[in-house]
Amino acid sequence: MQRRRIVITGMGVVSCFGSDVDHFYEQLLAGKSGIVPIEEFPCQDFPTRFAGVIRNLDTEGYIDRKQARRVDPFIRYGMVAGKKALESSNLSSKEEEGAFAKLDKKRCGILIGSGMGGMSVFSEGVTTLVQQGYKRISPFFVPFIITNMAGALLAIDLGFMGPNYSISTACATSNFCIAAAAAHIQRGDADLMLCGGAESSITPIGLAGFVACKALSEKNDEPQKASRPWDKHRDGFVMGEGAGVLVIESLEHALARGAPILAELLGSGTSCDAFHMTNPSEDGVVLCMQNAIHDAGLSPNSINYVNAHATSTPTGDLCEARAMKKIFGSHMTNVKVNGTKSMIGHCLGAAGGVEAIATLKAIQTGMLHPTINIDSPEEEIAEFDVIPHVAKPHRITAAMSNSFGFGGHNCSLVFAPYAP
Repeated sequence: MQRRRIVITGMGVVSCFGSDVDHFYEQLLAGKSGIVPIEEFPCQDFPTRFAGVIRNLDTEGYIDRKQARRVDPFIRYGMVAGKKALESSNLSSKEEEGAFAKLDKKRCGILIGSGMGGMSVFSEGVTTLVQQGYKRISPFFVPFIITNMAGALLAIDLGFMGPNYSISTACATSNFCIAAAAAHIQRGDADLMLCGGAESSITPIGLAGFVACKALSEKNDEPQKASRPWDKHRDGFVMGEGAGVLVIESLEHALARGAPILAELLGSGTSCDAFHMTNPSEDGVVLCMQNAIHDAGLSPNSINYVNAHATSTPTGDLCEARAMKKIFGSHMTNVKVNGTKSMIGHCLGAAGGVEAIATLKAIQTGMLHPTINIDSPEEEIAEFDVIPHVAKPHRITAAMSNSFGFGGHNCSLVFAPYAP
């Protein structure tokens, strides 16, 4: 039996460039860095003092004011991105009538994950416990730290009663959520799904944790140049935060309601490195991409763009590059590759969702954003076109978006222009 086709009909983003998808991509095309010194908490004694921080997010009209003050930032980001994705899909939940009101809410679901959950609420709760005792702990402490709550609160607001849970696979979280959401539609469990990820871990303990892992860049004098995938002088990743959420639905459902069809999700692939907690395995990455291409019903030669995981870590960048060489072989010279994290940092559990949006905008606009800060590229990527410094036009036939997480969790998505 032929499986149901999955199309993308909406996108919502919260990033260091704001919460408008078009503006977000315009900043990427311009090669602008969103990395800034951290001012949200004292960190002058930390070896890393910068990140892709979100400031002044407007939640008006998307979250109740009292709730917006209470919830952890990752929940705010996920709810705003989710509702903006619906708006872009011509499904504004603010309408009393219209397309949103006509949805069968029992067949609409939400899969929005988070790698780390409510870090701010958790940290504040621990401080309260130590300084004031257990009686002063907020009754919202547990609900606002667990990773499923962005999706749960969205469902309460929207009335969506379909599949709803979170997946947490570190930096691959969003891609896993998108792949699982598509599977629910293909199995007939739902007609429409909100899916992606949200993260807000730029807190004292979050920063300290990654410092302790020795995973972060320490280029404090030039923070906007710190995230530099595939560059010989990279010294670690830069923390980012935000949310990226897609509206995906069956082609039949999208056509029946006259939805704007942005692209098609052809397939996905997953794997586990089974190797090391933090260092990636080339074999695991190869297997993941092979599985995605097979699931999409394509050959490697059909892919001509990869939005790479490309975190700017010494080992991770080259592991992915070697895996791509094995997958694409001589076709590698025809594949354009770029690294979104060079401008916004690594959004961890939200990275895949945000980068899926960058991939979809590339399909829509025919323009690939640059990889910035790649001044001294590694010899191993000599045959790669990583779009250094300046955006480039490119007609995408099929695109892959990669996400690989601590623990060896890998997930790749394959998108393509929609063809009726």
